[in-house]
Amino acid sequence: MSRMSPPSPSRPYHHGDLRAALLKSAERTLREKGVGALSLRELARDIGVSHAAPGRHFKDKQALIDALALDGYERLNQALAAATEPAEQSFEERMAALARAYLGFAVDNPELLELMFARKHDPDSSVPLAAAVDQSFGSLTRLVADAQEQGEIVAGDPERITMVAAASLHGLAALIASCALDAEEALSGLDGHVHLLLHGLRPR
Repeated sequence: MSRMSPPSPSRPYHHGDLRAALLKSAERTLREKGVGALSLRELARDIGVSHAAPGRHFKDKQALIDALALDGYERLNQALAAATEPAEQSFEERMAALARAYLGFAVDNPELLELMFARKHDPDSSVPLAAAVDQSFGSLTRLVADAQEQGEIVAGDPERITMVAAASLHGLAALIASCALDAEEALSGLDGHVHLLLHGLRPR
């Protein structure tokens, strides 16, 4: 009697760090095709696991999008924290370093940043995502408050001053994303931009 051939193996359910693999594949899809192309089934096919496997980490597409946004904010927050770590620098130097970190992230991840801001303003965003958003804004607010204590900048509501600074930096990022401003040109002129932001336009 001839031996029967073993059945073909099905797609594996496990994939090492499945969650990280899914997020990496999702970010690549976001960058190349946009948020509308995100699909848990397609991501499973892309990394070679069963179509049910992503459900272990993301109950649906929206959960995946939230995780992408959270991962983006966590990476941005790490970059901002590292940029403002040298406390011995002047406020202007630390502000320029923070601006460079933010703009660098924006230039490297325009699609992800757009997704991050879209989820930021959604009332249904998760608690961890809201906390990560607060941390990103808080890093600049703390920098402003420290400078006020040292007498380096004017007194006033640090959150309002932070909003003005953040709007200026995000404006640069938006101009780059819309191709109205060259990324290299913006980065090379960032120190001058920060100087104008801090000192104003009146002749000195």
